[in-house]
Amino acid sequence: METASEQINMVQEEDLSEGDDDENDRLTLTWWRGDDLTTIITILAVLWLLKKIIFGTQRRWFAYVMHMCTKDVFVQLEEVKKDHFASLSFVVSHDPELRKQNAIKILEIGVGTGVNLAHYPDGSRLVVVDPNPYFKSYFDANRKKFPNIYSDEIIVASGDNMEMIGDNSVDVVVMTLVLCSVDNADQILREVLRVLAPGGKFYFMEHIAEFDLERHSLRRRLQDVFTWLRVWPFIFDGCCLNRDMLPNIQRAGFSSVDAHKYYAPVPSFLFDLERPNLKGVAVK
Repeated sequence: METASEQINMVQEEDLSEGDDDENDRLTLTWWRGDDLTTIITILAVLWLLKKIIFGTQRRWFAYVMHMCTKDVFVQLEEVKKDHFASLSFVVSHDPELRKQNAIKILEIGVGTGVNLAHYPDGSRLVVVDPNPYFKSYFDANRKKFPNIYSDEIIVASGDNMEMIGDNSVDVVVMTLVLCSVDNADQILREVLRVLAPGGKFYFMEHIAEFDLERHSLRRRLQDVFTWLRVWPFIFDGCCLNRDMLPNIQRAGFSSVDAHKYYAPVPSFLFDLERPNLKGVAVK
């Protein structure tokens, strides 16, 4: 049997051991806090730097992505555009000088790389606006292919503030795949009405939220998810998949709006979420 003295010694040794453990725990905790704080600060600094780099160059690489997506002609989509813009040939300019030359003045908002140039009538005077300055080189290279279209240099500006373009000064305004990514569609439409001459026409083509929920409810849910998660807007510079612009256009103040929804051909299954489309012509 253990003596009382031995039991006391064991208790004292246990107390000393527990004291050492507590001290070690305090030292470990102090080290962990200091080291962890440094790690957290480092991670946050790296994330901040990555954000600055990615968002600081987003418009540059978005312009490149759009150039790569549109450099090859997608015949089925071009046929849809050809049909949509065919009536431009019958537009009569408000400008007497342009009428003498059988020409019209077109403003394209969000011109991008200039993919619509192929569908404008010969002799057209083209004014182009785009908020992304990195489209300029791609647009300049593309417009050289169309010497029959007289285009100005890109005006780097947002479509909701085009004060450099006069009231009632253009015969036609064109927007394709623009309203999906703007912050204030109603303000842009007010600007469209302002710059259009009386009787002028607004041609639009936009991808929209799925409209046949009985047949394609999954597509609509995916549009909502990819937009809510900011995946699609991040890749395509603010583009939202789940918008329907027709109500905005109908209430903007045009004298007439002729529009219909349809399913557009897409070059790849990756763009299936953009198949639901809206196209039409509104008259001031």
